[in-house]
Amino acid sequence: MINMSKIINTTAALTLIASATAAHAKELKYAHFQSADLSSPKHAAALAFESCVEGKTSGSIDVQIYPASQLGGGTAIMEGLEFGIVQMAAIHDGPISTAYKPFSVLAMPYLFDDQAMAWEVMDGEFGQSLAEDMRKKLGIRMFGVADNGVRNFTNNVRPVSKPGDMEGLKMRVMTAPVWIKLVESLSASAIPVPWPELPGALQQGVVDGQENGVTNIVNASLYQHQKYVSLDGHVFSWHAYLMNDGFYNSLTSIEKSSVNQCVEISKTIHRGMTAAQDANAASILSEKGMTVVPVSPEEKAKFRALSQPSVRQFIVDEIGEEWPNKLDAAVEEYRHKYTY
Repeated sequence: MINMSKIINTTAALTLIASATAAHAKELKYAHFQSADLSSPKHAAALAFESCVEGKTSGSIDVQIYPASQLGGGTAIMEGLEFGIVQMAAIHDGPISTAYKPFSVLAMPYLFDDQAMAWEVMDGEFGQSLAEDMRKKLGIRMFGVADNGVRNFTNNVRPVSKPGDMEGLKMRVMTAPVWIKLVESLSASAIPVPWPELPGALQQGVVDGQENGVTNIVNASLYQHQKYVSLDGHVFSWHAYLMNDGFYNSLTSIEKSSVNQCVEISKTIHRGMTAAQDANAASILSEKGMTVVPVSPEEKAKFRALSQPSVRQFIVDEIGEEWPNKLDAAVEEYRHKYTY
């Protein structure tokens, strides 16, 4: 005969244990900037992280996701990570470069040939050294990076297929000086605008255009305010997976291992979704009503010749030769490895 009393008592005990675990769970506030739907690589990756971590730790870590800039813009999130108010974030290069200047080296234009090169460089010794330096200087741990998309220029004035077409355009850039230098090297005007304010700035004509990967153009519906997109691929942009180092060090060994493993899963999802959208940029954006402007290899070489030397010198003036030289060496090592 089934002992219902025993079952009820066991169920009650398990409920009490679960409640006690939840009550003592470590709260992990996780911020990101894309919309809260599964078509957004950041959010799909964040949901995977939440499910993975809470499962592996039996709920000892309570992941709370705050999408769509709910906890503030990039500068606020970087400060929150430093002070431990925000435990984790997937955040883009502009705000990171403002708080940690060496990260601006990744704004070097026309550097990486494709995602395979970019990923190997960032997953290798160069990326690991950058992460350790950030941890020491800011108390923020960088687990790795995923794609923020291959950045292309868009505008609402004219097609841009050659450098001269950029002249006089008012272009929105991320809030870090290196991005201003990049756009100004191409004879356009650079206007820093925080990400949450970008759609309004385009709609109101504060800026003529901007530069972003296809994921962000679609996710924020920027195509509604932009007619032309030029597939020049000037920068491989990044989202970094960051955590307050003090919070990480407060975790048990099992919790740390779980976080490490789950970030890898999230990063892989994030990279795959964004890279797929980049690979299909022309069809995706034309279906959204944008005029896709191809940029020939010859014209891309002209863009590179105009922008790369001045941006590199700007970066060297800001942070010295160490990180630009390390990045150059990592790229050359990759090229040699695959006999480019």
